[in-house]
Amino acid sequence: MPTQPDPASTVFFKLTIDGQDLGLFNGCDGLASEVEVERRQEGGNNGFVWQLPTRVTFSTIRLTRPLTADTAKVAAWISSLATGITRPTAQIAALRANGSVVAQWGLVEVLPVRWTGPTLDPVNPAVATETLEIAHHGFTDAGGA
Repeated sequence: MPTQPDPASTVFFKLTIDGQDLGLFNGCDGLASEVEVERRQEGGNNGFVWQLPTRVTFSTIRLTRPLTADTAKVAAWISSLATGITRPTAQIAALRANGSVVAQWGLVEVLPVRWTGPTLDPVNPAVATETLEIAHHGFTDAGGA
């Protein structure tokens, strides 16, 4: 009998910007959206307060990983902003250890807003990591999993 993949197995995140692979990340935080609500009271209606949607906001997404050869791809993307800002589409795919896709998210008009490199301290050695933070204008179809 075939076994189901373990949903608690290690998951990696693959970032692709307009089809260009920026590598695998082992942490992803901030895949979220929120609908802002305006509250309106209606005279004579004491049963409830109207809650009307006004706008949708999206949090920034933080991807983390140890430094790899793919760090140069991230640096090149960030450096390209000096010649003009374009806001490409992106895709984040959550992958199992065997490379199969768990889930994926498409992002509209992404922009790198922060990159943090490793702290290099010989007194306190640790794995050299990087964090990439990207802003976006919403989710789109990621092509299905």
